[in-house]
Amino acid sequence: MKKNLTSALITRFIAICFVYAFSFSVYGQEHDLGHSHNGITEKKLKPISSLSYSWKLIDPLGLRELAEFDTLMLNYYRNYIPSAASEAWATTGNYGAQGINMIFHEREAISDFFFRDASARWLPSSEKMRFYNTRIPMTLLSFNAGGTRETSQERLQGIFSGNINSKAQIGGMIDYPYSKGSYSNQAAKGFAWGLSGSYLGDRYELQAYFNKSNILNKESGGITDMLYITDPAELQGGITTIDPKSIPTKLSNAHTNIWGTDIYVNNRYKVGYWHEETADDDSTVVRTYIPVTSFIHTLRYKDAKHLFIDTSTSEMSRYFENIYLDPTQTNDVTNYWSLSNTVGISLLEGFNKYAKFGLAAYITHQVRRYTLPADTLDRAELNLTPFPENIGTFAPSTTQQLAWVGAQLTKQRGSILTYAATAELGFLGEAAGEIKAQGQVSTRFKFIGDSLDIRAFGEFRNETAPYLTQRYRSNHYVWQNDFGKRRTVTFGGEVSLGRTGTRLRASLSNLQNHIYFGADGPRQYGGSVQVLSLSLKQNFKVGILHWDNSITYQTSSNSDIIALPTLAVYSNLYLLFRIATLHAQLGVDCNYYTSYYAPAYQPALASFVNQNEYKIGNYPFCNAYLNMKLSRTRFYIMYTHANRGLFGGSNYFSVPFYPLNPARLQFGVCVDFVN
Repeated sequence: MKKNLTSALITRFIAICFVYAFSFSVYGQEHDLGHSHNGITEKKLKPISSLSYSWKLIDPLGLRELAEFDTLMLNYYRNYIPSAASEAWATTGNYGAQGINMIFHEREAISDFFFRDASARWLPSSEKMRFYNTRIPMTLLSFNAGGTRETSQERLQGIFSGNINSKAQIGGMIDYPYSKGSYSNQAAKGFAWGLSGSYLGDRYELQAYFNKSNILNKESGGITDMLYITDPAELQGGITTIDPKSIPTKLSNAHTNIWGTDIYVNNRYKVGYWHEETADDDSTVVRTYIPVTSFIHTLRYKDAKHLFIDTSTSEMSRYFENIYLDPTQTNDVTNYWSLSNTVGISLLEGFNKYAKFGLAAYITHQVRRYTLPADTLDRAELNLTPFPENIGTFAPSTTQQLAWVGAQLTKQRGSILTYAATAELGFLGEAAGEIKAQGQVSTRFKFIGDSLDIRAFGEFRNETAPYLTQRYRSNHYVWQNDFGKRRTVTFGGEVSLGRTGTRLRASLSNLQNHIYFGADGPRQYGGSVQVLSLSLKQNFKVGILHWDNSITYQTSSNSDIIALPTLAVYSNLYLLFRIATLHAQLGVDCNYYTSYYAPAYQPALASFVNQNEYKIGNYPFCNAYLNMKLSRTRFYIMYTHANRGLFGGSNYFSVPFYPLNPARLQFGVCVDFVN
C-alpha cells in the first residue's frame, strides 16, 4: 500500500511540474511603465521579470534595506527539512514542531513572551517581513509534500504583490504547514496569513502590514525509552525493527496552541526641495524632489496567547513533578499584548554632496500587559502541591509602561563604505536604566584581482529581565524571581572573497546575569560566560561539480550554563548542469555536529531547558536530492535521512527522547505566476 502511495505521489508531482512549466513559459510579456506629461518625464522601465526589487525594514524608524527574494533554484529543497534550519538545530523532530538554534551567534535572546520563541521558525515576524516593488503583479505559490498516508507532511505557501502605480503597492501572504509526524502524538499544523502595503511618494511614505498566526502542536513528551531507536532488540526480545508509530510516548492527550497578531504602520513625511534639470535635447525639464528632513511615526501592536492542555490525569501525575492548580487536568492560558509608538526626526543622507550620512533621533513609548492563570483554589483541601516558600502573592494581570530615547546614524549609499549605529536609553518603568547600542561598518575593495568584503560589528545590551521570567504561575510551574539586568557585549567581524567563495566570521560574546531555563523554570547565572565562535564557508567548483562547505567552531566558558556543540559541519556535494532550458542540481548533503548535553524540551513551557544527563550529537544526517528549475517553476524530489541504517549508527536524536524523522521521500513545486 505504501509503495502504491509513493508511486502515485511521484506521478502526481511530475505531472504538476510539467503542466506548470509549460503554462508559465508563455507568460512574462514586457510592459512599458514610463509616461510623460506637462514637459516632465519619468524614467522608463523595461522589466526583465516580475520582480523589480524587495526590501526589509530597519527598526525602529522603518528605514529600508534591500533584501534578496527567494526565486533561486539552488538548495530550494532545504526549506522543507525540519532539522535544516541551521547547521545545528535542536528540535523535537517534526515539521512545524519546536526548535532552538545551537549556533549561538544566530540565536535570539529570550523574548517578552517566551512561549513563542521555540516556534518562531514557523511564525511571521518583522525580521521575515518583505515588501516588493513589482513591475508586473507577482504571485509565488508553492506546495510541498512527503511521507505516507499515516506520516504525511505538507506545506502550502503563497505570496502576492502588485503595484497600483509606480509608488504604491499591496501584498498578501498565506502559509499552511501540516504534518502528522513520523511518531505517535506528534502532529503539528499551523495557519498564518497577512496583508501589506506601501506608498513611497516624493513627500509622504507609508509602510504597513498585518499578520495573523495560529500554530497547534500535539505534545508527546518524547518516547518512553531511547532504546527504541538506539537498540530496539534489547526492548523487543531480539527483534531489530520497529514501526515508529508503535513506539510509546510519555504523553498522549496534551496540546500546545499559540496565537499571535502583529500590526505595523510606519509613516514618514519628508521636507525638501525640487531640483530641475534640462534634458539633453533641451525640450523637456526633469524635476526631482530632494528630501532633506523627515518626520516619522511608527505604530506597532503585538498580541500573543499560549495554551497548554493535558486531559490525562494519570499521565500528568507521572510526567510532571508538581501540580499546583488542578489535579484532574491542565488548562493553562497566558495572554500578552503590547502597543508601542515611536516618534522621530531624521536628517536624510545624500540631499547634497556634503550630507554623507543620515542622522535621526526618536522616542518610543510602549504599554505591555500580561495575564496569567488565576490562583483561586484551596491547595491544602485539594491535596495540591504547596507553592515554594519564596512565592508571594501577585495579581494575575500586570500592565507595564516603558519608554526609551534613542539616536541612529546610518550611511546606506556608497560602494566603498557603509555603516549603521543605533543607541537607546530607557527612562520609564521597567525600562529605566536599560542601554542598547549596536553598530556595524562594511567596506569593499579590490584584493589580488578579487573583491574583498569586510564587515565589523559590535553590540552592548543592558536589559531588564522579561516579565514572564520574573513572575509566572501555572498548573505545573510557578516562580517569583528578582533577576538583575542582563548585560551582553558582542563584537566580531566577517571577511568574504567573491571569486573563491570564501567567507570567514569570528565573534566573541560576554554574557553577565545570563537567563536560561532549568528543570524548575528560569534561572539567572550571576557570573560571566564567554562564547567564542569561528565559522568558515568555502565553496569549490570544477566544471559542473560543486562542493559547498561550512564549518563552525564554538566554545563556552561554562557549558553548564550555555552548552553548545563544539563543531558543526554542513557539506553539500552536487552536480549543477543544464539540459536545454531545464536547470538541475543533483547531489547529496549532510549535517553533522559533535556530541554535547543538548537541551531537553518541556511541553508545559514550550521551551528548551538545560540538562546534563544525556549527550546528543555525533550523528550525520544526509539527504539525496534532485533540484530543478524550468522557466518560472522550481521543483525537487528528495530522499531525506538517506543514511539511516546505512552508516552513522542509530543515535539520531536532536534532543533527549525526541528522535529525528526516519528516511522519507519528499517533493515540492514552486511557481512564479506572472499576471
